[in-house]
Amino acid sequence: MKFSYNWLKRWVDIDMDAHALADRLTAAGLEVDEVAPTGGAFTGVVTAVVRDCQPHPDADKLAVCTVDAGDGEPLQIVCGAPNARAGLVAPLAKIGARLGEDFKVGKARLRGVESSGMLCSAKELGLSDDHSGLLELPEGVEPGQDFRAFLGLDDHEITVDLTPNRADCLSIRGIARDVAASCSADFIDHEVAAVAPTIDDTLPIRLDSPGDCPRYVGRIVRGIDPQARTPLWMKEALRRSGIRSISAVVDITNYVLLELGQPMHAFDLGKIDSEILVRPGIKGEKLVLLDDQEIELDDSVLAICDANGPVALGGIMGGLDSSVTDETTDILFEAAWFKPATIMGKARDFGLHTDASHRFERGVDTAYQQRAVERATALLLEIAGGQPGPVMVAESAEHIPANGPVRVRLERINKVLGTQIDATQVEDILTRLGMTVTAVEGGWEAVAPSARFDIEIEEDLIEEVARIYGYDNIPEAKPSGVLSVGTASSHAVPLSRLQATLCAAGYQEVINYSFVEPGLLQTLGMEEGALPLANPLSADMAVMRTSLLPGLLTSLARNTRRQQPRVRLFETGVTFHQGDTLVEVERIAGVVCGSAHPEQWSAERREVDFFDLKGDVERMLALAGHERRVRFKASKKAWTHPGISAEVLVESGAGEASVGWCAALHPGVLKALEIRQVVVAFELDLKALTSREVPYAKTYSRFPSIRRDLALEVPVEVSYQAVHDCVTEVSGALLKNLVIFDVYEGQNLTSGYKSLAIGLILQHVSSTLTDEAVDALVGQTVAELEQRLGARLRG
Repeated sequence: MKFSYNWLKRWVDIDMDAHALADRLTAAGLEVDEVAPTGGAFTGVVTAVVRDCQPHPDADKLAVCTVDAGDGEPLQIVCGAPNARAGLVAPLAKIGARLGEDFKVGKARLRGVESSGMLCSAKELGLSDDHSGLLELPEGVEPGQDFRAFLGLDDHEITVDLTPNRADCLSIRGIARDVAASCSADFIDHEVAAVAPTIDDTLPIRLDSPGDCPRYVGRIVRGIDPQARTPLWMKEALRRSGIRSISAVVDITNYVLLELGQPMHAFDLGKIDSEILVRPGIKGEKLVLLDDQEIELDDSVLAICDANGPVALGGIMGGLDSSVTDETTDILFEAAWFKPATIMGKARDFGLHTDASHRFERGVDTAYQQRAVERATALLLEIAGGQPGPVMVAESAEHIPANGPVRVRLERINKVLGTQIDATQVEDILTRLGMTVTAVEGGWEAVAPSARFDIEIEEDLIEEVARIYGYDNIPEAKPSGVLSVGTASSHAVPLSRLQATLCAAGYQEVINYSFVEPGLLQTLGMEEGALPLANPLSADMAVMRTSLLPGLLTSLARNTRRQQPRVRLFETGVTFHQGDTLVEVERIAGVVCGSAHPEQWSAERREVDFFDLKGDVERMLALAGHERRVRFKASKKAWTHPGISAEVLVESGAGEASVGWCAALHPGVLKALEIRQVVVAFELDLKALTSREVPYAKTYSRFPSIRRDLALEVPVEVSYQAVHDCVTEVSGALLKNLVIFDVYEGQNLTSGYKSLAIGLILQHVSSTLTDEAVDALVGQTVAELEQRLGARLRG
């Protein structure tokens, strides 16, 4: 919520610095994001009238203007703005004026013509980013006035970051009420007088879905001036609140929105047929919105219709075909109350976020629809004239929520807050917040104003008292209670150990959202079992993640696009799988691209590959004692490279179980994500890595080990894992270690074969192995390799 401080001061009697007010608002729970001066730093700028405008003799895009700056003598100004013309009123920076800190206006000659000052655009004065032409002021303005004083620029624009429960502060009136309470100032509640109708024109209004829209207020106004211009004071109020001026009618509805917090809409009455009907949309109906987007409705959204069909999307945006134009003379104002749950998330379904939907999702004051229409009517008659009809109200009173009394006890307040606040102070705070307060035994019963939907229980009222009383005024107190020291299980591997292991390998931990874009899951082939959100934050956060990989790849792509060629990221978190029930699995995953090692002089650069990643995975598995029980089995998944992918299997008492995967990612996936590097990734179940058997000590054998190296020719399709499994099974307990130290494919080998060089390290626990026993075991091993895998000794 962005607003003008001067506008706020018309609603609350305060006189303090804008920054001091910002501190007070933040202390009261309305966090201020920014306090910015209205307009740039400039001096020597006055209002001026262009009396004559002639083409420059030597430049097609320049004009020579005769300007009245209120000094008696006209000034000659050379100007290049396309809207420079005789009769224009605009700001003039006189000679000696300063625009910003670095620019001082002086006499100049432009293409041989002298210029004694500069006519200014809004951007040059720091008022907006618009530099398409001179800033046009209303006709009839007296020349020579100080421009800063004329526009009231001794003001500040304050931006407040509101929590969803404080929708009452999405208006000047709502913030003023809170400021009055927190600053002990007088709240100035401007009464809105009813505008008497001068014509009898009405329109039937029907509510076919009263549970979703229990009140709809409308008013016809005929004969307005379609060319009426928004007054400067209203344009400035809107600009300082971050809203662009569009037209007089639209600006009035936006002004009321900001002032009272009630969204409004104006229809061109000539484009409304016979009636207004509020009903659920019908599947297949189409509506072109004000932003030119065509949408298809269904029964999950509310449609505002006439006799021919939808003319607006309820609580979100009006339709283009029924909108007010520069030729509109008859309008229909509308102001409605929609059930927040009905509007919640619907704008995001269409890729929209409007000021109206932002307020209706959180809840608007249930009592302000008619007041908003009366206020808008009064402003319209003042600016554009017209003849108003009677106010039309359609409502279903039983569906309009009303706040009930909530009881709060003085003793409970002081016990929870650790304070000694007296009863008079509590009653004053609640009353200043607009509550109806009734004294009862031991405390009060308070009924919150109709704009507050967040006061339901005693603790809500205690929170209100605490924030207005001032958190800084609550005395500090040491925490009470008994603290117990937790015990670390010897069967558990702390998550911090896994994180530290990856950090030591050069990874950086990231935290991504648990919500992802459905299209990203489809690109990866991970959409099965994805749980859609009922009210997603946006279209690209519409489903719960089934894997940590989508978020990691998004982060990796973002980094590579920002000139980070070597990226190593990991994340721990929960994945979600929807079947008969929702299954949540804690996982750890990582992605790697770029060089295997940081840039250095002692080794040649090479790209990271699958085996680098496999080593990182094995280091984590070793922390849980799985290094001798893990097996990598070739596999294929939709998102992995068909020839560089492995399933990670761990043997336990119940057999072999899959705990995850590691692989190079499929080139098609990388292309779809616009990643132009090879990426390797892994994802493992945390449970398999954070539980282990308790290690125990064993005595080393006192007898020497013997090593036998074998050079084998094996078919190219045979993996080392298959060789490892065969050798391990045959050698049994005598095999202490098995290493592979050479792989060769090329000349001097049988076609279709490759060479593997392995080393068997053998050792007996209680005796010295003899050459005869070792030779027999090696012969048996070679025989089994030949029989099972088609292997044979080289040479």
